[in-house]
Formats: sequence, C-alpha cells, structure tokens
Amino acid sequence: MTLTELRYIVNLDKERHFGRAAERSFVSQPTLSVAVKKLEDELGVILFERTRGEVRPTDVGLRIVGQARRVLAEAKLVEDLAREGKDELVGPIRLGAIYTVGPYLLPGLVPVLKARAPEMPLVIEENFTAKLLEQLRDNELDVAILALPVDLTGLVAWPVYDEDFVAVLPEGHRWAQLPALPSKRLAEEHLLLLGPGHCFRDQVVQACPKCIEPENAGARALTGSSLETIRYMVASGLGITVAPRAAMENRDAAGLVAVDLAEPAPGRQVAILFRRGFPRMQAVRVLREAVLASGMRGVRWLPDSTPAESGPH
Repeated sequence: MTLTELRYIVNLDKERHFGRAAERSFVSQPTLSVAVKKLEDELGVILFERTRGEVRPTDVGLRIVGQARRVLAEAKLVEDLAREGKDELVGPIRLGAIYTVGPYLLPGLVPVLKARAPEMPLVIEENFTAKLLEQLRDNELDVAILALPVDLTGLVAWPVYDEDFVAVLPEGHRWAQLPALPSKRLAEEHLLLLGPGHCFRDQVVQACPKCIEPENAGARALTGSSLETIRYMVASGLGITVAPRAAMENRDAAGLVAVDLAEPAPGRQVAILFRRGFPRMQAVRVLREAVLASGMRGVRWLPDSTPAESGPH
C-alpha cells in the first residue's frame, strides 16, 4: 500500500468516475484502474462498485477512503513540519476564495504579496464555500478567504474585514435617488440573484425572504452565474440586484447606481481560514497583512482582530 494508491482512491471517491479521477491524479485511466484493483486485491475487499458511467464506494470502501484522507493529511503534515525549520515565506501557498471575493480582492492582493514575499507565489482556487471548506480540511488548500459564519470544526478563522450589501440599480431607476432602500422592497422588482450554492445568495435571501417566495406575487427573482454577469444584466435594464459594496467600488460601474440598504443593513464578515496546527503561521500573517494593504475599497478593515476557532480538535 502506498500514499499514491491512497491518493487515487480519495480522488476516485471525489469524482465517482475513473476518467475524471485519473485526470485529477495526473495519470492515465488504465494506470489508476490497475492501481485501485491492486489495492483491492491487497486488502481483500471491494472498495468501489462499478456501474455504467458511475463509481460508488462500498460501505467498507467509504470507511477506508475516510482513513486514507486522514493518512494523506498526516503525511502532508510531516512535510510541513520539516519545512518549519526553513523559511516559511518560501514555497507556494494554496489559496481558496469564494466567487464574490476573489475578483475584487485579488487584483490588489497579488502585487502586494509578491512585493512582500516574492518567493511565495499563490496557487489560487475560486469555488463555493462548501467546496473550499472541504478542500481546506482535506489539505488540498492551505488557506481560504470566506464569508462567516461557517462550521469551524478543525479550523481557525482570522477576520479581515466587514462589508455592507448595497442595492444595484440601472441608471435612471425610480429608486436611484433614495438615501436608503428597505430590503423588503427588493421583492417589488425583478431581482437578479446568484444561483444555488453561493453563500452570498443565501445572505441576500435572508435579508429579503419574500424575494423568492413563489406565493408572493411580487417575487420575481432571476438567476445569474456570477456577480459580474449580473451587473451587466442590471445595466442592460433587465432588473436589479444586491451586491457586496466592494463589487461596486472596485469595478467599472458605468450604467449602474448603488443605493444603501436601510438599517439594519445586511452585510458580511470575511475572514482567512486555515487548519489548526498549520505550521506556516508566518505565511498566514504575511498574507493577511497583504490583504489589509491591498487597497480594496468599500470595506471596513479589521487590523486588530484575533483568530477564532471552535469545535473539537
């Protein structure tokens, strides 16, 4: 049994498809198939049920894959511990960011971090909150920038900034001159939302539940694939949306008007998350300092915040 074989079965469990698992593992499909069969023969159990077009772990396979994840995480920790005696600012940092943060933060963050830690490049992954948390816990990411609250079991969150949400309207809209817009009035218009899976969508719906209630005659929510796509649809006159303030202040807002939402105004807190015991804390600190110095507009920075954690070790 090798770490490589354990990595193969973990990837096969994630993809549930031999071809995609092989691509994820950077090997050919026959290589991965032979390795999985070899491991099954060695262990004397069937790890995966093969059906047409799909692969599913057996009951015992599911338990073995779970243990394989832990073994791989511990093996990576050995490498990280060995790196502790070296310069923590040398070597890549695997950074995850949610879709509603990355486009507005990264343009300013990357040059600042490159100047402060030139030998610590970023390997960047944008994804949904749930997926980034999974990758963080599986040691596929080193740090992730997410909106709180999330389940912090096994993780530490270091808040970076607070941010309000604003209504985004096309120029000339009847609400464009309002000093503040009550959230409940959003249901009066065609409201463009991100699709399911985006935590930001859930936060907007929490602020205006009637926006998606089918029994409400005014609930006419439409879906877009990204905040940037939705902004273009709003500018074209298709409807209105809600966005983090940074999405308006760090992008060209031609054809758009941002209006504050009335108190209690919805918003979010964004934090850097990492695993408990992550050995490159100096790298996390430098990354956080670079975020604070990124020059992103429209947020309230939290330079004096302290890391928080919860859940069992």
